[in-house]
Amino acid sequence: MRTHSFSITRRRFLQATSAAGLAAPFLLRSSLRAASPNGKLNHACIGVGGMGWGDLQNFQQHPRTQIVALCDVDANNLKRAADKVPGARTYADWRELLEKEGDRIDSVNVAVPDHSHFPIAMSAIQRGKHVYCQKPMCHDVAEVRALTEAAVRKGIISQLGTQMASGIGDRTTVALLKAGAIGKIKRAYLCSNRPGAVEAYRLKGPRPAHGQPPPAHLSWDLWIGTAPTRPYAPDIYHSTKWRAWQDFGTGWSGDIGCHIFDAVWKGLGMKLPKAVVANVQQSWKESSERRADTWPQGDHISWVFPGNELTESKEWTLEWFDGEFYPPKEIRASYSSDLAEYPPESSMIVGTEGALLNTHGRAPVLLPEDKFKDYPRPKLKDRNHYHHFADACLGGEKTESHFAQTGPMTEAILLGTVAIRVPDQKLEWDAPRMKFPNHPEAELFLRRKYRAGWEVKSG
Repeated sequence: MRTHSFSITRRRFLQATSAAGLAAPFLLRSSLRAASPNGKLNHACIGVGGMGWGDLQNFQQHPRTQIVALCDVDANNLKRAADKVPGARTYADWRELLEKEGDRIDSVNVAVPDHSHFPIAMSAIQRGKHVYCQKPMCHDVAEVRALTEAAVRKGIISQLGTQMASGIGDRTTVALLKAGAIGKIKRAYLCSNRPGAVEAYRLKGPRPAHGQPPPAHLSWDLWIGTAPTRPYAPDIYHSTKWRAWQDFGTGWSGDIGCHIFDAVWKGLGMKLPKAVVANVQQSWKESSERRADTWPQGDHISWVFPGNELTESKEWTLEWFDGEFYPPKEIRASYSSDLAEYPPESSMIVGTEGALLNTHGRAPVLLPEDKFKDYPRPKLKDRNHYHHFADACLGGEKTESHFAQTGPMTEAILLGTVAIRVPDQKLEWDAPRMKFPNHPEAELFLRRKYRAGWEVKSG
């Protein structure tokens, strides 16, 4: 097993992303294009269970995409995928896939737990492969910065798995915000209070004192990957509960936040924040054991962002609520209760002339509705997020959620997960230097130390 180092020096960061570059979207240069002699995109699916199963089916439905390789640490997942795509070459280890496939693939999609996003995506980009990666882009802030810079430098096509970003609802929201439909923006309230999510996915812990042998179909060491070794235990890690653990996931805000942020980020031309602070579930905050291992079951994060021509002030605040934390009552009351209850996953953007409510997966609503009933809406066609990526790889238009755009957004979201780990402390963010000048202790949470043998070179 080859050992690489994941080291990102301050000089590299400053060279790659100057202060001006961090304040604006990264510039995209001419991108590589698939060079398959038959005009098809030769694609590899890395992670084919859970969300990866849906990814596979979407790519398989694209008329000019050929899935030629499959990878999963779970042999049951891999067999089901191989039955779905007869003839595709199969692997348990993504490193072997990238090594052996070489020039036989043009692109990959990454649908594995968060802690493995960066090493897979970076290794693929270093080989000049186009990358579709599930959200969040990476587990750590430092990883996001490095991956964004690498994608731009290499000129590959990229797409973050924010599927709703390609939908009519989110794209309409972006257009309305850019047009100034609700005046100058004052504040935004984002939330994910999905019923049942706390009980089903946000485990309190602690992890079991003793593990047990993993099932024969699961390569547990490969699943652990970059994270510290721990014994296998059923029902709390693979395949869906891993997000609750700090070693593997980024908490609820890191996961769903990428969906809810996206239209607001693009519509308002947002830049990296100036500061962030988090309030968290009290029982989690008071438990040293839980704080060292799991994410809280609820949090309220506030970012201070620099203003621009679309905002009322030079600085403005965006807030996030999940679990036991909800947007203020007056904000929820502004959506007429005789129509429906306040949507549990949504963003409410408040402006000087009204408000916009963007519900995850639905059309946005301008408020008050009587005032905006005749306000013109853009005429848009729905598009398939996966197919948009494949089309771009084959020479089509730029993707909806390319890393140059979604990288800074993901970085901002993950700064919120750093704030969760030092609750009630306002963290001032020096983006060019990647420092918290007023609380340097929090910088420990910007990057992880990878397990020996799993380090990945960032350049």
